[in-house]
Amino acid sequence: MKIVFVVAFIAILGALAAAGVYMLRSGRDDDESGGSKSGRMARALAVRVAVSVALFLFILLAWHFGWIVPTGVPVVR
Repeated sequence: MKIVFVVAFIAILGALAAAGVYMLRSGRDDDESGGSKSGRMARALAVRVAVSVALFLFILLAWHFGWIVPTGVPVVR
């Protein structure tokens, strides 16, 4: 279960990094790849949002089916 969470977080950070690279890259690179800079950046951010929502739904389903159990924060007095 932890592996799924780690892979999802890596995918989220990777999409965010890709969007940052597309945002900072110069406009002359757009002619070679055939896509616009803002289009690739928007697509990378959309992937990040989609993976984040999928991770959130997976956590809710895992809790519902009992695959993960919330333990809370221990109160030390």
